[in-house]
Amino acid sequence: MIAYLEGTLFRKYEDRILLLANQVGYEVLLPPIVMDSIKEKKEGDPVFFYIYHHQTERQPKPVLIGFNSEEEKEFFQLLITVEAIGPLKAAACLTIPVAEVAAAIESKNGGLLGRLKGVGARTAQKMIATLEGKVGRFAAGGGSPQGGRVVLGDVAGQTLEVLVEQLGYKMAEARQMVAAALRENPLISTPEELFDEIFRHGRL
Repeated sequence: MIAYLEGTLFRKYEDRILLLANQVGYEVLLPPIVMDSIKEKKEGDPVFFYIYHHQTERQPKPVLIGFNSEEEKEFFQLLITVEAIGPLKAAACLTIPVAEVAAAIESKNGGLLGRLKGVGARTAQKMIATLEGKVGRFAAGGGSPQGGRVVLGDVAGQTLEVLVEQLGYKMAEARQMVAAALRENPLISTPEELFDEIFRHGRL
């Protein structure tokens, strides 16, 4: 069972990479949030991932899914316990940070969850029913003493709703704007501050 891979980036595709380790190439499927984190990486650059190794009787061909941290992988393993969410669907739906998905589950924000890729309203409710009360530590950013990441998830969710429903942006565009603003200023704690940061960089 492969649990961790470290090597060099050999090829990059839309949703996966080819990682070269000890002269062996491994195809690793990456969730959108993980793929986004290596967008500046070039072929030959060092990379490493925590691996979820998926292989069953129905899926005899091994599928390796990569994550930036053990926390992301652990959250993913909880996510696939939800009815109708398999490993490939779970990987594809991680288009926003794990902390924000977890915060949406704990706050029963079905609207935000339902807009994740491939989820929809019915599956969003299943996520809440199955995982509410179990993912708070992920929403809290791995035990942040002030619980700031719980607030952050709610702030990002509210901002996404306004950008999409009131300002007419596509969800993918809105997520990019929010993510960029939060990278610039990780201390943002209100929707107003988040909009100010987006506006300050000319993204609106």
